[in-house]
Amino acid sequence: MSQLALYAGSFDPITHGHLDVVRRAASIFPELIVAVGIHPTRSALFSVEERIALVTEVCAEIPNVRVASFGGLLVDYAREVGAQVIVRGLRVGSDFEYELQIAHANADLASELETVFLPTRTRYGFISASLVREISKHGGDVSRYAPEPVCRALVKKYGR
Repeated sequence: MSQLALYAGSFDPITHGHLDVVRRAASIFPELIVAVGIHPTRSALFSVEERIALVTEVCAEIPNVRVASFGGLLVDYAREVGAQVIVRGLRVGSDFEYELQIAHANADLASELETVFLPTRTRYGFISASLVREISKHGGDVSRYAPEPVCRALVKKYGR
């Protein structure tokens, strides 16, 4: 049986930290879906379509990765696509407490799903999409934190 894993997030925008988790998860699991979440109560900088396009572009060289979007509960989407594993990246210790709570809830809702935590590499531990957006918004160079297609999209988005 092929094991399908999901790595879900808002990816607004995808960062080098996210991409590191994608690459590492793709080296562990035969198939990986990077699932861009649709959150109607959150205001994203990039539309779902833009985020899917950016994630698809930066993950293009990873053959066992596909990109999709989902709304609602991740466990429902996991069942819909036949995933067995949810991959979550951890940057700092406080992420673990939050992610563990979510993993417990997911296990309660869908006991057939496993959650795997991948700690980010040290050099990416402080990078977040909100940090990338904030620096870019003020004209800063985010090329150390985000892939080139994202940097171009941010420049276009902020008109710089």
